Amino acid sequence: MEELRRMIKEIKFTQLIAGEVFRIEVPLSREEMFDLLGTNEPIFLRHIQPIDRILPIQGSADDLQALSELVRHARTRCERGSTAVHLRRVEGTRFPYSAADTKAVLDAVIMELGAETTMQSPEQILSIFAGADELYVGWGTPAEQLSDWPGGAVRFQREDGQISRAKFKLLEAERAFKLYLENFREALDIGAAPGGWTQLLLERGLRVTSVDPADLHPKLSAYPRLTALKKNASDVQFAPDTFDLLVCDMSWSPMQMAKLVLEKTDALRQGASAVITVKLMHKKPLQTIKDVIAKLETAFELRKAKQLFHNRDEITLYLVKR
Repeated sequence: MEELRRMIKEIKFTQLIAGEVFRIEVPLSREEMFDLLGTNEPIFLRHIQPIDRILPIQGSADDLQALSELVRHARTRCERGSTAVHLRRVEGTRFPYSAADTKAVLDAVIMELGAETTMQSPEQILSIFAGADELYVGWGTPAEQLSDWPGGAVRFQREDGQISRAKFKLLEAERAFKLYLENFREALDIGAAPGGWTQLLLERGLRVTSVDPADLHPKLSAYPRLTALKKNASDVQFAPDTFDLLVCDMSWSPMQMAKLVLEKTDALRQGASAVITVKLMHKKPLQTIKDVIAKLETAFELRKAKQLFHNRDEITLYLVKR
């Protein structure tokens, strides 16, 4: 909310779910708002749903009937491309239907109009938020809504043999930053233990050098493309231009982390990518982020900063070496 206040004067907030979902009113048109977010995407906003219509909740079958009629009157929207239906609910809402039931009914209406529905990679999204007494309904593209997952809640299924949930963070970063990890060849993982990020990089076919004074998971020893250095990263030196990818997910002071990453820039090739998490340990996260980015930009160009769904008290940076 503070980030948006700094971007938009006279913005008004109404909290719908404490600390998670809020309604905003802005002195901008829909197009102006989307343009603003598209050119200056906030770090902490994972999803935004336009509100095209507000429907009172009756607490009966009339609610689904009202949604169905709304979709039927939006035939031209449905014809613009494949549509995904997303529903989120506040606890205690009077809306009696589950996301699955709502989707099934509205999918049938969309197909009745001769249009296409989908769950993955939609061209547009019909988003519905069930508040306590009102349904907020809006259409938008995945780019406009910042995510093609309901509420920006990107979910990955845990796999057999997965070393840690930290792997989800790198999977989401790959998706959010359009990184395509398999395109890299030689990666440096600083603060790697127990090895969740290292595991994903190895699975994508990269050669990985991991550095951490703690032990990696024993399963990783099966990979011949892994070089594991049980040391502090500050005590290790590498030949220049060795790596085309650096990743770092350490629970460390943000400025100390930035200093350590900068010490390894000579080991990175020109144009090498870096994916780094910044732990927000202090009461002024926006100032911490500003200071860390300013320090890293002495050697890197920032491509994107985002608090991902799988981040907690941290954000993830995507940078490219100058």
